[in-house]
Amino acid sequence: MADKFDAQHFLKNLTSKPGIYRMLDIEQVVIYVGKAKNLKKRLTSYFRKRVDNPKTRLLVTQIANVEVVVTHTEGEALLLENNLIKELKPRYNILLRDDKSYPYIFLSTDDDFPRLGYHRGVKRAKGRYFGPYPSAGSVRESLNLLQKIFPVRQCEDTFYRSRTRPCLQYQIKRCTAPCVGFVTKAAYAEDVNHAVMFLEGKNEQVINDLVACMEVASKSLAFEKAGNYRDQITHLRRVQEKQYVSNEGGDLDVVACEVENGLACVQVFFIRGGRNLGNKSFFPKQTKHATPSEVLAAFLPQYYLAAHHSKGVIPRRILLNHPLEEMDWLAELFGEQAGYAVQLSTEVRSERRRWLEMATNNARIALRSQITSKANMQQRYEALQDALQLDAIPQRMECFDISHTMGEATVASCVVFDGQGPARSDYRRFNIKDIIGGDDYAAMRQALLRRYTRLKKGEGALPDILFIDGGKGQLSQAEEVFEELQINGVMLVGIAKGASRKPGEESLFLSASSSPFILSADSPALHLIQQIRDEAHRFAITGHRARRAKIRNVSPLEGITGLGPKRRQQLLKHFGGLQEIKRVGVEDLAKLNGISTELAQRIYDQFHQDDV
Repeated sequence: MADKFDAQHFLKNLTSKPGIYRMLDIEQVVIYVGKAKNLKKRLTSYFRKRVDNPKTRLLVTQIANVEVVVTHTEGEALLLENNLIKELKPRYNILLRDDKSYPYIFLSTDDDFPRLGYHRGVKRAKGRYFGPYPSAGSVRESLNLLQKIFPVRQCEDTFYRSRTRPCLQYQIKRCTAPCVGFVTKAAYAEDVNHAVMFLEGKNEQVINDLVACMEVASKSLAFEKAGNYRDQITHLRRVQEKQYVSNEGGDLDVVACEVENGLACVQVFFIRGGRNLGNKSFFPKQTKHATPSEVLAAFLPQYYLAAHHSKGVIPRRILLNHPLEEMDWLAELFGEQAGYAVQLSTEVRSERRRWLEMATNNARIALRSQITSKANMQQRYEALQDALQLDAIPQRMECFDISHTMGEATVASCVVFDGQGPARSDYRRFNIKDIIGGDDYAAMRQALLRRYTRLKKGEGALPDILFIDGGKGQLSQAEEVFEELQINGVMLVGIAKGASRKPGEESLFLSASSSPFILSADSPALHLIQQIRDEAHRFAITGHRARRAKIRNVSPLEGITGLGPKRRQQLLKHFGGLQEIKRVGVEDLAKLNGISTELAQRIYDQFHQDDV
């Protein structure tokens, strides 16, 4: 095929100006699109006698024709290249799967009592938009955190306007009930203002304001009000510790790439106002024989020149774990798109170096998990995204199941899948009480209410999808619970077995649809749903059998070498119980007097030996 293309003749008459080139095969299909500061110099490099890259050598053998487009500037060439790659998806280009749009937190500033809510898509409504966030889960986590610290309403306007008495959010102290006039506009506006400052990363300023308010309340002998301010300050301090708020503040992205076995993973951490909003993993296609720098060079334009970054949300600084040949050029182009100076850096110190090391480590872990996954979980997730017509690949899914024997010792299970598969450390069981034996609907309602009331209080992350092992009746329980708790943005799916109860014949009920639909038996999306459902079933059965047999559990601390009765008592008193000990990390355990780093590691491993 290459002998049909006269490379020497083509290069002899080629211009040295900037532009893009399209390589076509014998069927005139575009197989590669590239950009160049100097078209002649760049294309000559493909046809040298010795080319080190195997991918380039294979590409050259497929070339039947090359078309070029001369541009005025190098930046214009990069923009054109990016558009053509997205449109043509050439098989030799490194391709980024675009998740369409990123979610935001929306504040309806035009209302007398503004609401905070989840938003994805076109920004039509009047108000303020904070973000973008890496996933729907990170938005919901931030909203739950905000509601815990600043009780600003998050209910939909239709629900808000129809209230005649306070809802459950008021009872659990997550809202001040403006719907029934329980709070003044001034007091509510103070909470809104502090919530905005928090979203802007002005944590210290918020804390200083709250300290001043607490002192005023104390001097006025309003001790209950002062106590509320104190609790808000405590929560904010814990948030700073948990999310590692940088003293420098500012907005930046941390982008790290790792390559292994022909696969590549790019991790993007979102730092806004010095606060970590979360991270997102990308697995670009067609990365065989590519270096981390080559993957980043292809990833950055496709990512930052996409539609969701087109309106001033490119951060002022982007940290990279590998240098690029055209780093200054890319920074200049991103600055032109953003309307302010953008800096790309690889050599950083202090806190920023810590961010970069964390992103690199996460990229490495995610890549190894991807490589070792026997079922190719990513492909299944993508298939599920297509089957359920989601805007983005789901990052967190939960499934509930009920198990009992003739109504005895009823147990509900909740299993969690994240982007890498089962997240066993997040699994939960619920011993169902005070219901009529065998009433699965009541059992499901109780389990869901207990689970999501806790999550609403900020004790965990809400899922993107909630699967219910059961048909329309079981699904209706989830709909009622979510309506009562005012939880939005979670897709509810019921999984009903077919008439013969054989795998592959399941019917899926969606909350927004009146009729079920069936996926083909060989669908990767159905296989993933079956895996989640079966895991929930297994986890429920084992919990039910354990409860029925009244097996007495021995404390996990008793089996740890080097941890005697006094130190066990010290641990339990310091952390307040086994659940808190399980939650903390090795560094927190090692801070206790008499607990060495090695012993802390053994304690941590005892509680996380089944983690995925």
